[in-house]
Parts: sequence; C-alpha cells; structure tokens
Amino acid sequence: MNLRYLLLRLLRHFMPEGLARFLLKRRWIIKPGLESTDPFAASTRYVETLAEKNISIDGKRILVFGYGGRFAVGVDLLKRGAAHVVLCDHFVLLDTERNRELLPAYERYLKVEQDEVKPRGEFITLLHGDIREESIQKQILQVDVILSTSVFEHLDDVPGITTALAKLTAPSGIHLHFVDLRDHYFKYPFEMLKYSEPVWRNFLNPTSNLNRYRLNDYRREFESNFGGVEFDVIEHLDDEFRRVEHVLRPEFKTGDIRVDAVTLIKVFASQPKR
Repeated sequence: MNLRYLLLRLLRHFMPEGLARFLLKRRWIIKPGLESTDPFAASTRYVETLAEKNISIDGKRILVFGYGGRFAVGVDLLKRGAAHVVLCDHFVLLDTERNRELLPAYERYLKVEQDEVKPRGEFITLLHGDIREESIQKQILQVDVILSTSVFEHLDDVPGITTALAKLTAPSGIHLHFVDLRDHYFKYPFEMLKYSEPVWRNFLNPTSNLNRYRLNDYRREFESNFGGVEFDVIEHLDDEFRRVEHVLRPEFKTGDIRVDAVTLIKVFASQPKR
C-alpha cells in the first residue's frame, strides 16, 4: 500500500474547492495545464497539429474548451488568423493579472474597463457555465473547430459533454483534443486504477475530478458522436504498467498492453452526428 499517495490523495479530496482554485490560480502546489502555464505553446501545438491534416484556422470560428481563465490562447489564435474565438469554461476564474500582461501586444482583441481586462466582443466570446444546458448552447453559433488540452480527463459526464460539443460543431467542423490518462500524481501514473469506484469517489478523487477513463472509453464516446474519429497514442508506459498490472482493478484492463498502458492521446474528430 502506497501510504504517501493515499495521504496526499485524501488531503486533495477533502480540500475545500475555494482553496484548491486559489492554489491553482497562483501555481502553488496544484499545477495547471499547458494552456495556463504556456498558452502560446498550446496554441502553436494546435495550429501545427491541424496543419498536419491540411487544416488552416484562417477565417474559422474556434471554441477553446476549458480555457482556464487566461485569454492568451484565444488572442494568439486570432493573431494567427482565426475569425472569432469562443473561450469556454464551466467556472468563472479570470486571471486578470496575466490577462493584463497581454496588453498592449493584443489590444486589438482586448480592452480595459473599470481596471479589468475584457475581451472585445467582435473577436472573443466568453462562455461560462454547463455546456450541456440549452441556455448555454444558445449563446453561440456553431463553430468550425473545437480544441482542448488536458480537459477531458476531468469531465464528470464525458458522454453528455461530448454530445453537447458535437451539437455545437458545424457539419464540416472538426475537433482536436489532447487527453492525459495518467493519475495526475504523475510519479504513479496508474495508481488511481487500483481502487474501486466507491473508494475513489468518496475518499481519493481530487476536487478537480479524474474520471479514470481509458483509451477504449474515449473511443466509444467519440465514435458515438462523430462519423470520423482518429486516435493517436502520444505516450504509453509499458514498463510502469507491467510493474503494477497485478494490483489494478479488472475493469481497467483489457489484456492488451498496447491499450492498457496508454497514458497520453490525441483525438481528431469530424462529421458530427445529430
């Protein structure tokens, strides 16, 4: 039994959500994802990955799903040619300090009102709330491209949210998602797969939520919502998986290490179903 892991997971599970978000915003203890730590690297990866599929963002309406309160990815995508960007997040946690750093380089897309940095509506739409709700969906037109990095592994309703995002996608639109299947206590990438669902949900799951979906789970949900789906494995940790395979829950094992040991994936989806 990994007592250090259990202690840290218990602390993270029972930490008040307000404190967790306070620490996340300040990069203390809890580390945010790429779109917050290096947003320009994130936007570069999006553009370069789409270019590999001969897809340009020029003139496109783009939705960034789970933008984390920073406008940087949005304004950089606009500078690279996007026509409009929707920054979508379930929570309102604007990073005013870092958004201010984007001025004056991106003042075409941003403005200051009452000492707060705000997006210019002709270029950026902020969408805060549950994407599954009809009232939220009605706030925007269909988009051409939907992007995310390290968001899907935190969703508490992957089927419902994937369906909602598919509905927001134009018939010719595409999705590009980078998903991290590791336990986010990264020293032990498969540790969370040792515990039953009641134990995980009630005692160990962090407030940021790790849904513990595996490769085939994501394959099922995307193929249910899109006619064209491609999965690329970015990383698989065969040796680490073999060391702990014997103590992992059977529901997380298929018997094929090429599937079970996958830790990072890239999802490209098109032809949304309705």
